Amino acid sequence: MFSRPLLSASLVAAATSFGVAATLAADLRVVSGLVNPESAIVGGDRRIYVSEIGEFGKDGDGRISVIGKSGERATFTARLDDPKGLAAWKHTLFVADKTRIWKIDRQGRAAVFVEAKDFPRPPLFLNDLTFDSRGNLYVSDNGDERNGGNGAIFKISAKGRVTLIINEAADARIKSPTGLTFERPGKLLILDFASGELYRLDVAKLRLEKIAAGFGGGDGLVRDAGGMLYISDWKGGHVWKLNIRRKGATPERYSQTFQSAADIGLSRDGKYLLVPDMKAGTLTWLPK
Repeated sequence: MFSRPLLSASLVAAATSFGVAATLAADLRVVSGLVNPESAIVGGDRRIYVSEIGEFGKDGDGRISVIGKSGERATFTARLDDPKGLAAWKHTLFVADKTRIWKIDRQGRAAVFVEAKDFPRPPLFLNDLTFDSRGNLYVSDNGDERNGGNGAIFKISAKGRVTLIINEAADARIKSPTGLTFERPGKLLILDFASGELYRLDVAKLRLEKIAAGFGGGDGLVRDAGGMLYISDWKGGHVWKLNIRRKGATPERYSQTFQSAADIGLSRDGKYLLVPDMKAGTLTWLPK
């Protein structure tokens, strides 16, 4: 467990009522007023981007927001549906939105990169995105929202060609994959929402190895420059760190809790985790 102190409800309320970044407990900042924030990343221009779903199931009210240095929020791209996972390649932002992937240029202009008909099987609930070292984009399909299961992982080439990598039919452990990130070339880390388990997939050999478990409704994955892995639990509101380079290492849970810790990212300086709390409508800088 980490020794960071929990914030009192009064401190959080005082910070979030202004809707701007504030320093709390000496080293914790919070931005509020977000509408179902799902994912946060630092883009190629070194600015922080957050996907806001808006009202669930309501098309056209989703957006990507950019967070300024003083915590002010500005709309970068609007009129999306339910945007979730974000990934950046150079100065282009990619967004998973229900059953399609958007690409957004540095001016905020969005174009469909791949749509539902481009997938080898109809996508159900696209969730997280990550790039490999060659510029191929990987996307998790969380599967059947209502009943669970039927998840899949797809690979998308730079030209938009989509191939199925693995799904529940091929391996029953791929139930409802969410968080994705590469541990090293060819080794994809996968977090499953349904089981709360963390896997390593050898992409070439399609060998799936269980690394750890107990992450509740596992949602986000991010690695820092030193190779440390950070994991979020949407259901339980927890965040962990795990040294996956050390065999037998156990996850360490942060004492700071959230209502629903979604798809986490890293700050530009690498000192903080960016934690979107979907139910609270906040983005928190959590000291690593």
